[in-house]
Amino acid sequence: MADISANFLGIKSPNPYWLASAPPTDKKINVLRAFEAGWGGVVWKTLGSQVKNVSSRYSAVNFNGARVMGFNNIELISDRPLDINLKEIKEVLKEFPDRAMIVSLMADNDKQSWHELIKKVEDTGAHGFELNFGCPHGMTERGMGAAVGQDPEIAKMVVEWVMEAAHIPVITKLTPNVHSVVPTGKAVVQAGTNALSLINTIQSVTGIDLDTFVPNPYVAGKSVFGGYCGPAVKPIALKFLATISQNEITNKVPISGIGGISTWKDAVEFMLLGASNVQVCTAAMKHGFRIIEDLCEGLNNYMDEKGFKTIYDFIGRSVPTLTHWEDLDINYHHVANINQNKCIHCGLCYIACEDTSHQSISITKGNPYNTYAIKEEECVGCNLCQLMCPVTDCITMVEHRVAPEYLNWKDFQAQGLPLNDH
Repeated sequence: MADISANFLGIKSPNPYWLASAPPTDKKINVLRAFEAGWGGVVWKTLGSQVKNVSSRYSAVNFNGARVMGFNNIELISDRPLDINLKEIKEVLKEFPDRAMIVSLMADNDKQSWHELIKKVEDTGAHGFELNFGCPHGMTERGMGAAVGQDPEIAKMVVEWVMEAAHIPVITKLTPNVHSVVPTGKAVVQAGTNALSLINTIQSVTGIDLDTFVPNPYVAGKSVFGGYCGPAVKPIALKFLATISQNEITNKVPISGIGGISTWKDAVEFMLLGASNVQVCTAAMKHGFRIIEDLCEGLNNYMDEKGFKTIYDFIGRSVPTLTHWEDLDINYHHVANINQNKCIHCGLCYIACEDTSHQSISITKGNPYNTYAIKEEECVGCNLCQLMCPVTDCITMVEHRVAPEYLNWKDFQAQGLPLNDH
């Protein structure tokens, strides 16, 4: 069996799966259940000044019969008294000393408040901090959360305050509510943060009640922008993660990947783009803590199949494959191929190509069904037909190079080749 244990900043855990800072990590009873189920670690729900939450707090986007494709919340940091949280953190650590215990923090915007909160949390024996620079609602109005993460200079200042007082590793959690996470990422790395985590939730409106005309979630006839997460945000999270992994300053520190991770395959994708571990929330809220069994088993089996001994054998492997558009090989080409033995004659490929793409599929009408074939000379290899086909491997994309040599757009222009002759 492969070794799926993780060592993040010297913080060891039996697997790379942590529960993200959120309702599932808000109290002792939840965290004990998570550890009993097998989770490698938790990031305790954000601690800071006392807050009061509203009701209701959650909404979701469903798609094509599936519940909670995207999840939205307007919940603030922990609304439980700080001393109770600190007491429970200490108690959990005594019961599960082999699991990672990270505590999310969001202190008031002054050095003394951060130093005092850090000292209190360190006294629990926690293994590390995660600085919440990402909460996109409620706390931003107080100049906290995403209001810090959106300003690299402020973020740098706060991290410098933290590093003055912290004696355990510090992870800085970045907000995706920016054009790029790199400027803030660079600023906090230069300020001394030991690691980065991303992404936090994305500001959103998930839907509107067509009878009350109020967006969800509903609070006495009003609503606000919430934080969006769940499977729908995974592609955005992977993009932001890749930009951090590609940057020569931000990739010097470990990265904890967050955003829509629901399966072991999702986790592997995050690690291939540079994450040293991953954090999960929505999937646990939807399926319960025992989802960790599938996450670990799937990762184990994948690593055995590929011959990977540890997770560090493949972390970051996909980063070099992401390049600039101008460097792509324009002599490389695909042509679609329809396997007539697998085709169910639904016509979805034909409709998609004929109405919205390149009219590259022919139709032969017949009885009892129509048949479809690729017009190879017209096919541009866009993948649309394959994506629309409901039958696995019925439509495949076959390599069909225009020319054997590599040619990118910059060289193409430099050679002065005419577009219509290429």
